[in-house]
Amino acid sequence: MSKAKTGDNVSVHYTGKLKDGKVFDTSKERGPLDFEIGANAVIEGFETGVVGMEAGESKVIEIPSDKAYGPWREEMTIQVEKDKLPPDLNPEIGQTLQVPQQNNPQPLLVTVVKVEEASITLDANHPLAGEDLIFEVELVEIK
Repeated sequence: MSKAKTGDNVSVHYTGKLKDGKVFDTSKERGPLDFEIGANAVIEGFETGVVGMEAGESKVIEIPSDKAYGPWREEMTIQVEKDKLPPDLNPEIGQTLQVPQQNNPQPLLVTVVKVEEASITLDANHPLAGEDLIFEVELVEIK
């Protein structure tokens, strides 16, 4: 039986967990994830963890934060005065906002992490930044 290698298109089922066991994502309800190994379509540690697996094989892949979404970085947070916000915006902690970027047509996704009387604090780190991740992976198919 062949083993998954760089350049292969694969289909996997997965459940992603944090170290405390909390599930943050799973493919079980929506169907397997398809991607090409080596195309950087998924995080580095996930991709390299699938290399060498055979169709039908399951395994647990532990991914340190530097091979996942990187460290949480303080410089990715910013305090914004409320008078600079759209007047119809009522920010709440946990709310995700899209912020236009000057040299990029793709908006930046940020999370409201603090709301004060005159300002809010936004965090542009990925929600899983700084987290070591654990994936239970089943290689469904090598296409």
